[in-house]
Amino acid sequence: MKITDIQVHLVRLPARRDHNWASKMNTPIGHHAIIELSTDEGITGWGEAPAGGTWGGAHMRYYGETPETVQHIVLDHLRHAVTGLDPAEIGVLHAHMDKAIKGHPYAKAAIDVACYDAAGKALGVPVSTLLGGRHRDGIEVAHSLGIMELERCYTEAEQAVAEGARTIKCKTGLDPERDVTLVRELRRRLGAAVKIRVDGNEGYASVHQAIDVTLRQEEHDILLCEQPLASARDLARVAARITSPVMADESAWTVHDILELNELDAAQCFSCYVTKPGGLYRARRQAEIAEDLGMYCDIGGSIETGIGNAANLQLGSALRIATLPSVCPVSKPEGSDGPSIAGIYYLDDLVTEPFGFVDGRVMVPNGPGLGIEVDRAKIEKYRV
Repeated sequence: MKITDIQVHLVRLPARRDHNWASKMNTPIGHHAIIELSTDEGITGWGEAPAGGTWGGAHMRYYGETPETVQHIVLDHLRHAVTGLDPAEIGVLHAHMDKAIKGHPYAKAAIDVACYDAAGKALGVPVSTLLGGRHRDGIEVAHSLGIMELERCYTEAEQAVAEGARTIKCKTGLDPERDVTLVRELRRRLGAAVKIRVDGNEGYASVHQAIDVTLRQEEHDILLCEQPLASARDLARVAARITSPVMADESAWTVHDILELNELDAAQCFSCYVTKPGGLYRARRQAEIAEDLGMYCDIGGSIETGIGNAANLQLGSALRIATLPSVCPVSKPEGSDGPSIAGIYYLDDLVTEPFGFVDGRVMVPNGPGLGIEVDRAKIEKYRV
């Protein structure tokens, strides 16, 4: 099987509500690049790049991509580099992409996912099989509140828990007093059984402030403290002073970042993305090295459509260390059964069938490749 062409579709899904975090307060979610990969055997592979211009690493180590930059890089650089290659030979494909252009992991990840989808369909197996097999059939949902008014946070958290969510993720980092009040009140309202995790998205003003806020939040039992500051060295200083595990996200893009985090003793866990390292192929390698170092992870993302979310779930099922509740949406097209709040960020989706939601977990799609069918009419409907 050979790659014959790649198309890029830019879409914008309608959001259920604004979803913001400390490093992104103005850009709407849902504006993504969708990759359609064609082959000489008539098999189509789908991929997604939920790229955001404000999303990157500390000190310009990584930089923001956008759907428009993804479109440019894919069409003008990567498409020519991979045409004629077998999508199942993923290591060869990455070597060709890296020779064509440095960086641009989100653009490369979208092609990587489309190749895995096509290869899985050709072989009649799910992507998780290509990644080594499934350790689990679903990922526990961490329902993310985003930064919004406290009363809205409380109401939405209660609704999500009533629908089956077992973990609430609080976006924080802009107002220390708000962040402590939010955790305290959620614990009071939700009870002891619901897990609460916090994510500062590099937003705190200093190491001292991050430590102070986290120590006060720990009085109300938090699962973990995610990326309160930008650099790995600052994470290490926080980790030495608090009890909760520190999770690295913006500081954990590549294998080399994992090695640095371990050397500095900066984080016990990290957020493993399909996109940050440049695709499923490198995400798997990143997680395997982290496992050897005694780390564990969740499956992170950027509130993908059902295409990218299917890739997230296939990855999460195949990583033994992906044990943490994750912000994987419960993807579903408009009018489908399922939750209305828990794990729901969009009013519609690009997939034809809703993802299962059972006992607080979003289920990994079954079937070959990503296990989904893409609704082309929805791509046209939401085309930018």
